[in-house]
Amino acid sequence: MRLLRDPLLWLILLFVALLLLLPYSGPLFARAFPQLDRPLYQQESFIRLALAHIQLVAFSSFAAVIVGLGAGIAVTRRAGKAFRSVVETLVAAGQTFPPVAVLALAVPVIGFGEQPAMVALLLYGLLPILQGTLAGIDAVPPTLREVAAGVGMSPRQILFKVELPLAAPVILAGIRTSVIINIGTATIASTVGANTLGSPVIIGLSGFNTAYILQGACLVALLAIVTDRLFERLLRRFKRE
Repeated sequence: MRLLRDPLLWLILLFVALLLLLPYSGPLFARAFPQLDRPLYQQESFIRLALAHIQLVAFSSFAAVIVGLGAGIAVTRRAGKAFRSVVETLVAAGQTFPPVAVLALAVPVIGFGEQPAMVALLLYGLLPILQGTLAGIDAVPPTLREVAAGVGMSPRQILFKVELPLAAPVILAGIRTSVIINIGTATIASTVGANTLGSPVIIGLSGFNTAYILQGACLVALLAIVTDRLFERLLRRFKRE
C-alpha cells in the first residue's frame, strides 16, 4: 500500500501511459484542434523518440560528469590551483554559447545526427557539474584533511575517502541541474537530424501545428519532472548517510 502512495511511482506510470496512449489520441486532438488536418504526430513512434531522447541525454550527461568532475578535482589539487580561474572561465563561456549556435558550428565538421547534439549538450551541461564539484570540495573542513593526513592517509586516499564522500550531495545537486537542463535542451537536437522528443515540437513549429508542439512538450516536461524526483530521492539518501 505504501508503494501505491508513492508520487514518483505515479509520475512514472503517467509518463509510460502517455507514451502508450498518445498514438490512439487522434480523435481527442482532432476535437481540440479542428482546424488541423493532421492533429496527431505519426512520423515516428513516441516510445522510440523517448528512448532516443533518454539515450542522448544519458550519454551527454555522462560525458559532462566525467569532464566536469575531473576538471573540478584537478583544479582543487595543489598542482592545478593556478588553472582554476581559467577552467571556470572556459566552462562558463561554453554555456554562454546558445546550443543552436554550437549545433550550427558542429554540423559542418561532424555532420548531421546525434554527434553535434552531444557536443552541444556536453558544453551546456558542464558548468553546474564543475560548480557543484568545486563548492562541495571547498566546503570540506580543512581540519578533516589535516586529521586524515595525520593518520597516514595519502592525498589520493584523502580525496576518495574524505573529500568526495562529504562533497557528494553538493556534486549530485550540480549533476541534477545539468541533467534537467539537458533534457529540455535536447529537444533542439531534432533540428540537426537526431530523433528526440523534440521532433514533434520542431515539426509543429515549422508547420504551425500546435497539437504537435503540445504532444512533444508534455512528454519532455514530464520526463524532466520524473528525472528531478529521482535525483531528489537519491539526494535524500546521500544526506541520510
